[in-house]
Order: sequence, then C-alpha cells, then structure tokens
Amino acid sequence: MGFMDKIKNKFKQNNAEEVTEKYKEGMQKTRKSFSGKINDLVARYRKVDEDFFEELEEVLITADVGVGTVMDLIDELKMEVKRQNIKDSKKVKEIISEKLVEIYYDGDDEDIETLQLSNGELSVILVVGVNGVGKTTSIGKLAYKLKQQGKNVVLAAGDTFRAGAIEQLEVWGERTGVPVIKHKEGSDPAAVIFDGVKAAKSRNADVLICDTAGRLQNKVNLMNELAKVKRVISREVPGAPQEVLLVLDATTGQNALQQAKTFSDAAGVTGIVLTKLDGTAKGGIVLAIRHELNIPVKFVGLGEQVDDFQEFDAHAFVYGLFSDMLDEE
Repeated sequence: MGFMDKIKNKFKQNNAEEVTEKYKEGMQKTRKSFSGKINDLVARYRKVDEDFFEELEEVLITADVGVGTVMDLIDELKMEVKRQNIKDSKKVKEIISEKLVEIYYDGDDEDIETLQLSNGELSVILVVGVNGVGKTTSIGKLAYKLKQQGKNVVLAAGDTFRAGAIEQLEVWGERTGVPVIKHKEGSDPAAVIFDGVKAAKSRNADVLICDTAGRLQNKVNLMNELAKVKRVISREVPGAPQEVLLVLDATTGQNALQQAKTFSDAAGVTGIVLTKLDGTAKGGIVLAIRHELNIPVKFVGLGEQVDDFQEFDAHAFVYGLFSDMLDEE
C-alpha cells in the first residue's frame, strides 16, 4: 500500500472525516500554492533530474518550509529517489508527502502533540506570544475545548499592560462559562498569576490557563517578567507549568520562526499554537518550526469558529497539502 493510500485509509477510520475536512478547507491557500506548483512542476518535467530538484527547492521555500528544512528534505528525497531508482516525476509526489511527515515526527511518538496534563492534580498552562497573534482568542478556544472534555478550567488575566486584554479575556470567560481571575490594568502579572493559582486550587480546578504580556519590543523586560511568572507557578504548583504554549501567527512566516526562537530560549516553550493557518499560503512554517527548533505544533487555527481550533495532526496536515492530488486518484 502506498503512502497516499495509507493517509486516505487513516482518515476513513475513527470518524476522522470531519477533522480532515477542516484541514482540507482551512489549508486551501497553502494547498493552492504548494500542491498546485508541485503539480505544475511534475507536468513540466518528465524525468527526475537536478533541474527538477532545484525548482522543487524554490516551491518549498516559497511555502516557508525554511531553508534548512528544505535542504534536508531535498537530500532525503534524492537518496530515496536513487534507492528506489525512480525516473518518473509523478512518482515523486508520494515520496514528498511521506518525507514531510517523517521530517515532522523525526522518529518521535506520534502523540507528542497532545497536551501533557497532570492526572488528578492542578495543571498550569502558561500562554505566551507577542501582541496581535491571536493569543487571547486562542486561550478562550482552548478553555472551551478543555471544558468540552469535562475539565474544570480557570483563566488568569496576566496580560495586564495591553489595553483591553483583560476585558477581552473576560468576554471569552463569559462565552465559555469559565471564571477569570484578574487585577486592574497595569498590575504586576506575577501577582495575578499567584491569585489565579490560589483560586484554581480553591475551586478544585483541573487546569489553570495563564495569559501573559506580549511586548516583544521590550524583550529583556518581557523575558524577565516571564521568568518571574514561571517561578511563582513552580513554587505554588510543583512541576508546573506543565505546558508553555507559544501562540504564533502563521501568516507572518519566517518572522514566526524567529519569535519561536526568542521565546523558546527565554520561556522553555513546550508547544506551538499556530493561528490563522487558514489565511496563509505559507503553511510550511509548521515544518520549519518542528524541524529547526524541535518544538511540536500542538494546536492550529483553521477558521474563526470555536471548533476550528484543532489539535495538530501531521498526517491531516499533509492531507490538507495534498488532498487535491489524493482526490484525483
């Protein structure tokens, strides 16, 4: 059975059709740019040669897969093409999709994307990211998803400096029926998080989600602030935070990769929330982040609705990239 067939069969099982449709619909822009160019490339090249690989490099880099990741991918493809003695360019499409998944997982367990939460004890999720990436909205959608799973959730409004941030989180709290612990605007974020932990414990909450400030232009102050918040959390809840999620805007491409590097160095990021994946042709940034920084993408935003906030699945992602080709077969 070929790799494309395996992907199709995977999503025919376990009632996964709804998930695949969300990826298929949400990744239209990236797919049109990515698989459309690959189809065009295959149509123009009857045989797989050095010129073919050079043009394939350009297609991948345009999708913001990342230069380092592209070089590694092309080397892998060349080796596989040589090993299988492939001459027909059409047969390369399946190998490309297979290698994209391999590059993402890199031998790790495929369940790495799921949230690492404590069983029976309070788990703390620290959410970081610059202003304007959809951080507060992502927190609201994550709270909704966890509540749908039967979790008792509390939110802490630690982004005390951005005008309207506290009110925005309160709106999500009301919408999802989740309590929001807050102080007045301009308060010490660590003090808010401290009160959030106390409130979560008193309410026997399963999960506390902490919003944080996102003023990257004051990078040193921001990173010191995050370090202080983490110290408060770990002191009050041993082993916490269980997750440090970095929210990135997929439409910013390589700039998102740079943000990931900065926050990863300072905050010990455990996972990425990639927003606005439905609004970009540069969805390849998912692979660049994973391959170059070894940080898994845990959630993606594939639309405006609450249920468009999806747990990331690399197979579904590749399906979203290649679904037009799969449906042709």
